[in-house]
Amino acid sequence: MEEEKAEEQQQFSHRQRLKAAVHYTVGCLCMEVALEKQVQFSKQTIAAISEVTFRQCENFAKDLEMFARHAKRSTITTEDVKLLARRSNSLLKYITEKNEEIAQLNLERKAKKRRKPEDENRDSREPDAEVGGSDS
Repeated sequence: MEEEKAEEQQQFSHRQRLKAAVHYTVGCLCMEVALEKQVQFSKQTIAAISEVTFRQCENFAKDLEMFARHAKRSTITTEDVKLLARRSNSLLKYITEKNEEIAQLNLERKAKKRRKPEDENRDSREPDAEVGGSDS
């Protein structure tokens, strides 16, 4: 019973920290827009945007979990995120481009890792070859 209460309290605390982080970020974004567009946001407006954003993120998380579960997976994939963003062409395009960039970077890293052992093998053979070549 006490363990359940402690876990509930921990979850509540975690949720409050997340909400505070979202509120802070929304506040920063509103300040940027305010400076750029020469408008002002009331504290109530920032709080409302923060709350809507937090709730929408919760809905996104639930949807992503259901997409993966429907596909009989326990891992959420990029394809799940694309499915979530399907109604926003600009967001879907952005996610697709970022996914392609990340995939390209991963391929480049893998290629470098493969070359390293080859380079090390070549380096270890080259001194032997030089020593053998200088003896003659």
